[in-house]
Amino acid sequence: MIGYWNPLPTARRVLKDLGERPEELFTGRWEQRNWRNVPGPFYAGETDSMATGRLDAPDHIAYDDDLGGSFGFEFVYRQPVDEDETAALIHGSQLELCRGYNWDGDDHWTTESVRDWWRERARVQEWAAAIAADWGADTHPHWGFNADPRYLGHYHDAARGHRDFLAYIDGGLAPYLRGYLFWLDQRREPRAGETLPRL
Repeated sequence: MIGYWNPLPTARRVLKDLGERPEELFTGRWEQRNWRNVPGPFYAGETDSMATGRLDAPDHIAYDDDLGGSFGFEFVYRQPVDEDETAALIHGSQLELCRGYNWDGDDHWTTESVRDWWRERARVQEWAAAIAADWGADTHPHWGFNADPRYLGHYHDAARGHRDFLAYIDGGLAPYLRGYLFWLDQRREPRAGETLPRL
């Protein structure tokens, strides 16, 4: 995608259709956001460790390993760019018991902090490559009870999310972030032919 599409009007409609109150669903705190969240309106703060978000939003949600070998917390690795993706991300956030997601990223990200995140992306790439290799393997003695073969499918799916995250950083994330920089600066979607800011 070249440019930027604002998902929040669609998100408001989805929440209304679901009968969800935003202040009850989106209670995540910016100060607690996962450092892996890509810049954009949606992010995860402190979440539970049940690793359920990918059931509804595998193209947007991934899991970290901050609790050791087990699933830790969720984060948004790809922002939605159309109505279906927005609905999927909201459904994924609904599955999270602590209601640790939020959609107020536009109130916090700045053009400089987006550029800072992009400059530090190697940290994310290094982490994602390592965990994808670990969780994508078939044996994990350090996982304890989670080494049970019944959990392998879940870990393999999580590893797929990490690989997708890496591919996105190498591919479509930069054009998205350039559009998002325009949005943060102008508070409108870019028109055809307008020059987007550089990362």
